[in-house]
Amino acid sequence: MSAPDAPPVTSAAILRFLRVALHVGFAILLGVATARLFAVPLDGLLRFVLLALAALLASVYLLGTVAEKRFSAGRAGANPGRYAYLWLGTVTVLWAALLVGSVEFSWLAFPLFFLHLHLLPRWAGNAVVIAMTAGVIVAQWLGAGTAYPPLAAVLGPLFGAGFAVVTSKAYRMLYQEGENQRRAADELRRTRAELAASQHEAGVLAERARLAREIHDTLAQGFSSIVLVARAASRSLASGDVESARESLVMMEATAAENLAEARSFVHGLSSPALEGTSLPGSLARLCEKTQLEAAARGVNLNCSFRSDGNPVDLPQPYRVTLLRAAQASLANVWLHAKAGTAVVSLAYLDTEVTLDVYDDGRGFDPSSLPGAGAGRADGSGFGLESLRQRVAAQNGTLEIESAPGEGTVVAVRLPLAALAVTAAESATEQGVA
Repeated sequence: MSAPDAPPVTSAAILRFLRVALHVGFAILLGVATARLFAVPLDGLLRFVLLALAALLASVYLLGTVAEKRFSAGRAGANPGRYAYLWLGTVTVLWAALLVGSVEFSWLAFPLFFLHLHLLPRWAGNAVVIAMTAGVIVAQWLGAGTAYPPLAAVLGPLFGAGFAVVTSKAYRMLYQEGENQRRAADELRRTRAELAASQHEAGVLAERARLAREIHDTLAQGFSSIVLVARAASRSLASGDVESARESLVMMEATAAENLAEARSFVHGLSSPALEGTSLPGSLARLCEKTQLEAAARGVNLNCSFRSDGNPVDLPQPYRVTLLRAAQASLANVWLHAKAGTAVVSLAYLDTEVTLDVYDDGRGFDPSSLPGAGAGRADGSGFGLESLRQRVAAQNGTLEIESAPGEGTVVAVRLPLAALAVTAAESATEQGVA
């Protein structure tokens, strides 16, 4: 059984450990030097003065480290960094006074090296380290009482100073790496937040576009039909034609029921109710009958027929919905704008594609006069063909409109079947392997 992975060690944790080790080392060396005052022969007054200076040094050092810790943890408002030089100078002067009184305090120079190299500019820190090293060598030489300084009294402080300089350089590099990682992490979080916001906005816009297409192709067209049939019913009642008015009311009721079913299906994110329990050719045939009845209810003589060519294939639901919506939008434009007498919906299954053509012999129009992408008319209309283009493009299909004034209109939708064939072949291969 393998041991669980240890949590990653960050540069910030390493720096924190080094700072704690520095403060602990200073406290231990100061404690040892202070205790040694009772083991060496000293004048009573001098011992008292050195003990007082040691206590003062410990208090000043502790005050500075606690203030810095509280500020870094966010528990202090004022930044103690502006007093850093004053604090460091006080600590150094107190140490120098202790060094003059007893050589036992010479080893405190090593943690002080790191403080000077960290808080002072590089040149100033190096200069102070050199001066302190010379002071330690002289103090140990005088303490040894020899004509020449002992080798250990020279090499020890020199190696200590060199080690402090190298370690301080490594500390600065580690600190800079930590800062770079922190800035990179902040930038990454900011970029992720911006990406999430942009993806959310794109999702909102895509959902708005989808809702606009669904509403236009279902509810809006149904309400338009109800309004027009209601006007026809009013005219029939005004002329005393009760039978025509009754037929118009029946048509309004049926259209309203279909709209209600579409709205419920729309809310629940389902497919069109017109496709439930029937095939796509059956849905298109019923759509043609409904369109013809709606036109008749308004007093318009429109002959709408459906025909299917080729061997039907099982189309995925997005294809079926797209083709049905294309027929609905095209026929809505026929009885709203074309003033046509004949409309033909043709569904063809070819080898590489399925096609839907909606033809009418109406007054036609100039396709270049259609509103641009995303545009509409001032009354809120004009989105039907653009919505249809978006639906067809989502299925990698093509939409073509052929028309001219006085020559009728053909709306042609082409959806590729090659991708479906590849998917079916892969499915059959997987079943054979299984």
